[in-house]
Amino acid sequence: MTNLPNNRHFSDSSNSTVAADKSDDVVDLSALAAILWRGKFLIALVMGLFTLAAGYYSYVLATPTYTSASVVILETEGERVVDLQSVVGGLSGDAVAVNSEVEVLKSRSLMGKVVDRMNLIDDPEFNAALRDPSQIRKIKDYVKQQLGMVGRPSEISDSESDRQTRDRVITRLISAVSIRNVPNTLVLRIEVETENAKKSAEIADIIAELYVLDQLEVKFEATEQATNWLTERVSDLQAELEQRESELAEFSSSTDLVSADALEFQEVQLKDIRDRIVNSEENIRSLEQRYENLSTATSPEEIVTLSGDPQLRRLLPQVESDEEAAAAFEERVEFVLSRTQTDILRSRQQLEALIGSQADMSDQLASQSQDLIRLQQLTRETEATRALYEYFLTRLKETAAQHGIQEADSRILSQSVVPGAPATPRKSLILAVAISLGFLVGSSLVLLNEALKKGFRTARDLEAFTGYSVLGQIPQIPVRGRRHTLTYLNEKPSSEAAEAIRNLRTSVLLSNVDNPPKIIISTSAVPGEGKTTNILALANNLSGLGKKVLLIEGDIRRRTFNQYFDSSPSGGLVSVIAGHKTLNEVLHHDDAFGADVLLGEKTSTNAADLFASERFKQFLKTVRQEYDVVLIDTPPVLVVPDARIIAQQADAVLFTVRWDSTSQQQVEESLRIFHNSKQRITGLILSQINPKRMKAYGYGGKYGAYAGYGSKYYVN
Repeated sequence: MTNLPNNRHFSDSSNSTVAADKSDDVVDLSALAAILWRGKFLIALVMGLFTLAAGYYSYVLATPTYTSASVVILETEGERVVDLQSVVGGLSGDAVAVNSEVEVLKSRSLMGKVVDRMNLIDDPEFNAALRDPSQIRKIKDYVKQQLGMVGRPSEISDSESDRQTRDRVITRLISAVSIRNVPNTLVLRIEVETENAKKSAEIADIIAELYVLDQLEVKFEATEQATNWLTERVSDLQAELEQRESELAEFSSSTDLVSADALEFQEVQLKDIRDRIVNSEENIRSLEQRYENLSTATSPEEIVTLSGDPQLRRLLPQVESDEEAAAAFEERVEFVLSRTQTDILRSRQQLEALIGSQADMSDQLASQSQDLIRLQQLTRETEATRALYEYFLTRLKETAAQHGIQEADSRILSQSVVPGAPATPRKSLILAVAISLGFLVGSSLVLLNEALKKGFRTARDLEAFTGYSVLGQIPQIPVRGRRHTLTYLNEKPSSEAAEAIRNLRTSVLLSNVDNPPKIIISTSAVPGEGKTTNILALANNLSGLGKKVLLIEGDIRRRTFNQYFDSSPSGGLVSVIAGHKTLNEVLHHDDAFGADVLLGEKTSTNAADLFASERFKQFLKTVRQEYDVVLIDTPPVLVVPDARIIAQQADAVLFTVRWDSTSQQQVEESLRIFHNSKQRITGLILSQINPKRMKAYGYGGKYGAYAGYGSKYYVN
């Protein structure tokens, strides 16, 4: 019986999972190369399609275009006739200046001049309105019209329409022109790509010519504007200078002016007068004090002392003794007082005169100082106006001399040459890219298909994933229809398929040498895996050994055995279990098939309930005694539980996996269902192997019975 748990699967599968996880971190280049080699036909097909598409585009669809180039060099150190840097200064030659000139060459104003010069508005290559609409454009317009997406045309004037057309032509020309700076030089390369070789060369030359002329025009306009502005400025300065000189002359004639030195001498005189006023005031105070002292003196001695008069000093000794002397003394005192009073009066008069002189001189000095300041201001203004006038007059003469002799900041280094061959399409490059891209896309498809493929291609992969041994590897039997399968195996006993069935038989019998299995069931995950064909072929092979074999159709829901045999009895498995008929009455015997066959039959009873009944168990005990081997074909595990119920009474369970078809998830889920029922799979069968595809996958030269050397042993 096979209802014991199998712990080996879990340990093996976990170990294999760990090993797989470790191997996933390593890129196997040989395996990658083998995958690409297996998909070489798909890769070659994709490469061929890409190459055909590229060739069709290059030789049929693509319009040849021609590229021509003119070369312009920037002049940064040109000689100047006169020094007028603000008007005719050259380029600095730095990166900013070079990049600016590149943008000038690409400007719409310059391209507009080229359009007008060559009348490109009438050229269908640049004016799309002159070209017939393509089929794709017609289809788009038709679809838009049907969908109502075409708006009403807006009404614009003829001038506005012409302007829009010219703008579109300029835009198209800009897209056809490429301007680039040759690295580490001041050379600009003007490349033009059009559908006509001569036109490309002509446009490139005209762009270079108009660029140089544009520089001259800019300088000419700048010189013209500078001349006009300088002329107006010189005229204004001349009139202003004349007015300044007139004001200076008029002021000089109407004012008595002194020099700065004379004005300084007057300031010295004014200071001297001020000093004299101070001295005079001190003298007056001294005289007044003397007069007061003399007037208040009481004794002759005090009077003599205060007056200091010599005559009073001679008369002093005689005053007391001589009356005439006393009278003379009194008279002399009166004289001294009178003289002192006279001195005070004269000093006051002098002080008043000095104060008057001071006031007059101060007024005169202030007036002349203001006149001098005004004169100096008028003189400076006149001189400044004269200097500015002379400067602008000089610049006007320089600009007038420069007018008409400007030099451009660039010159044409080389004219364009009419190309002899188209620049695009670059057929060899397109084909090379297409081939490379085709290889990448084809390889990606092969790798993607390999990544999405979840089937099993080798017994080793199946064993590593499940932990169970693969007991047989059955190739596809080259017949049409199941009815011819047994005939092929009987007529081709040395074929690959027949030998594979023998290997399966040997593996099954040796799975338990001490107690060879007698009741063997065959199942799979889903229908179409080849389990029925495998069990029929195994039954036929076992009967060839002289064993008494019974083949039971346990898949009574589908009943496919009638596709292998021409006729069948009226009863079947259900009749035997129900007791309506005996086994011998319903057995099918075929001359080409050595085993007894018990077909299924239609019943209203649920199949799972039927197989779980005691009568079915008793039936199996009976046939176990009567036959050497009992083979039962059961339904798929993932569809119905019949296989697990029958497996409880079986000695061996064979699980069929279709080569390169059954997914890992399906196999894993089927085994999980068996393990949950505490049941063990005896072995796996890798079925419907395609030897040619095995070789395409890279296994044909080295893998198993289907290697290249196997053809010497097989007769197909």
